[in-house]
Amino acid sequence: MENLGTVTLTLDNDKELECEILTIYTAAGRDYIALAPMDESLDGIVYLYRYIDRGEEEPELELIEENEEYEIASDGFDEWLDTMEFAELD
Repeated sequence: MENLGTVTLTLDNDKELECEILTIYTAAGRDYIALAPMDESLDGIVYLYRYIDRGEEEPELELIEENEEYEIASDGFDEWLDTMEFAELD
């Protein structure tokens, strides 16, 4: 898997959390990003955000607030995971 870098999230309690970028993908015409915390105590957790590419500017991450959109983003991430597992079988 290609290394896409890291992102530092600022949580609601102002704590910073360093995350690895797992993938940037499209689902239902929107772009999303999947982030995995680098803190081993949070192993298995994945954060999904709406990803907005601003071209030359820094990309923007937005919270997914509606359940319906979160389901779409989650399904898209699951599909990406399935393709990764299939690729490992080859």
